[in-house]
Amino acid sequence: MKEDYHKWYSQYLNKEMEMLVFGHDGYPIILFPTAKGRYFECKDFGLIDSISEFVDSGKIKIYCPDGFDSESWYNYEIHPADRVKNYINYELAILYDVIEFAKHETEKEKVGVVGCDFGGYHAVNIAMKHPNLVDNLISISGLLDIKRFIWGYYDDNCYFNNPKDFLPNLTDNWYLEKIKNMGIILGIGGKDEYLIQNKNLSQILTSKNINNWLDIQPDSNHDWEFWKQIFPKYLNAIHF
Repeated sequence: MKEDYHKWYSQYLNKEMEMLVFGHDGYPIILFPTAKGRYFECKDFGLIDSISEFVDSGKIKIYCPDGFDSESWYNYEIHPADRVKNYINYELAILYDVIEFAKHETEKEKVGVVGCDFGGYHAVNIAMKHPNLVDNLISISGLLDIKRFIWGYYDDNCYFNNPKDFLPNLTDNWYLEKIKNMGIILGIGGKDEYLIQNKNLSQILTSKNINNWLDIQPDSNHDWEFWKQIFPKYLNAIHF
């Protein structure tokens, strides 16, 4: 499998950012790490190997950017308002450092976004806020509500970065039509603590007439073995 390492200084984060890219050609997919995870995590835990047939055949190209959770949502040494602001800077880095690079390199107009655990949040939030850039969303065992990280604090930045809050009030037809054209998969284990969050998001989307596949695997837990087993199935279900 072709593997490339990238390192650059991000003006949005004021620090160096790292990323692994797998594949030689194909549809670009941004794969986020789990909570506080790094850019090499999905490789080290075998998630990349689980989809090697898609990568080696040139169907997809996987971009694994570094995470920023330890400096944002999980940085409990700073005020919740600053945690959200740091996340917004990370979002800008994903949009302009990663997604634009992936689009340019693959000559595609849109990308897919995928994440497990808290990576599912990143994927969902990017997709719902920027449906002009994303045409496929896969969240697996996603932690989808950021309320636990802000300790009762709430402002507009919190609202607009918590899909379960802003989606019910979304009435802009441009956004809604873009999201309706998106392939959306929410995969979750029946024994996963985030099952209710995934059900709630699916219900919100359905109430907006947005097609989505809530795939509940009754006997599955919140772990890498489930993610490696199910990820290829979801890739087979989307249109590149």
